[in-house]
Amino acid sequence: MQKYEGYKFRLKDSLIGVQFLFVAFGALVLVPILTGLDTSVALFTAGIGTLLFQVVTRKNVPPIFLASSFAFIAPITFSIEKWGLSATMGGLFAAGIFYVVLSFIVRYRGEGFLHKLLPPVVVGPVIVTIGLILAPAAVNMAMGKGNEALYSQNTAMSIAFLSLLTTILVMMFGKGMMRLIPILCGIVVGYAASYFAGIVDFAPIAKASWFAVPNFTSPSFNFDAIIYMVPIAIAPAIEHIGDMLAISNVTKENFLKNPGLKNTLLGDGLATSAASLFGGPPNTTYSEVTGAVSITKAYNPAIMTFAAITAILLAFIGKLGAVLATIPTPVVGGIMLLLFGIIASVGIETLIKHEVDLAEPRNMIIVALIFVCAIGGMVLDFGVVSFSGVGLGALVGIVLNLLLPKTKHYEGF
Repeated sequence: MQKYEGYKFRLKDSLIGVQFLFVAFGALVLVPILTGLDTSVALFTAGIGTLLFQVVTRKNVPPIFLASSFAFIAPITFSIEKWGLSATMGGLFAAGIFYVVLSFIVRYRGEGFLHKLLPPVVVGPVIVTIGLILAPAAVNMAMGKGNEALYSQNTAMSIAFLSLLTTILVMMFGKGMMRLIPILCGIVVGYAASYFAGIVDFAPIAKASWFAVPNFTSPSFNFDAIIYMVPIAIAPAIEHIGDMLAISNVTKENFLKNPGLKNTLLGDGLATSAASLFGGPPNTTYSEVTGAVSITKAYNPAIMTFAAITAILLAFIGKLGAVLATIPTPVVGGIMLLLFGIIASVGIETLIKHEVDLAEPRNMIIVALIFVCAIGGMVLDFGVVSFSGVGLGALVGIVLNLLLPKTKHYEGF
């Protein structure tokens, strides 16, 4: 498929949907693992959230997948320790409602002010940072960091290289349907290599039952937890805009106009609130899957429907989920090396496409400080809310774009 043609429900696309779930799987389950939430619940709420997002944006559905948000890892951990899991879910429900409120502001005030706040000189670098901030995670996965007791770095990198090489070869030389599943091919080859290397542990599969109900948790509403969690949503809301711009650039379809941020923000917010009703992490649009869309040129949004349905099924099928859990980290890491780089390149393409002049001091300053603040690990803490990573980079870019005077020409330093 070479261009976006809208939503086309075709069973032949189901395998591609499963492939995209593989792409999202590592990041999807990492958030619950780090925060102590249930991974099966995270799979379930990712599926429900993606389907809900598609219902909201039904007039022109973007081909994206929603799953666990990294922006909430630290806040969730702190909130659970201070107020408990149920109250934390109540806070996350309120954070989703914040998205909904923001979507209605856009709906009634229009999107013009967003273009003023987020010109290409801000948007491009933000998209770049989305990919580059994730790069260390991909490298660590490819090198087997944290799993030294199970296998050596050389073994991990060899397996990661085979996964990456297979993906590249299928991308470049695959024919027909094969060309649409390079990531799945990379995972299969990497998994086989891991088996022969003796680093696949099949014990979890033997112990798992065929059917297992996830540990759902209902929210309770604690005012302190809500006041703490709601401001956190500002940063991922800004990141959402960058993700929508990224998928728009990949598909050459302006999703900021149709279905519009008023609907994509609404869908994201409802997905986050729905996730909290079951005890799952907040949902966000996944940059990894955007990279996969860019690689495969599979723009049909129905593919994400299949990915969502698969995620829901995995939440209840214990053995199938256990099989996915046995995929060694280097297999996914090798493929992520490519995907995260693709996201960064989409941001560079945005700057080039809009002819942003980086010899212009104003533009240079904005781009430079977005990169350093977002990637350098800076944290801006206001007490009730803190900004870091992509959220901080976007905030810095927005403020600088509003404050720095525009020049008609550039004559050198």
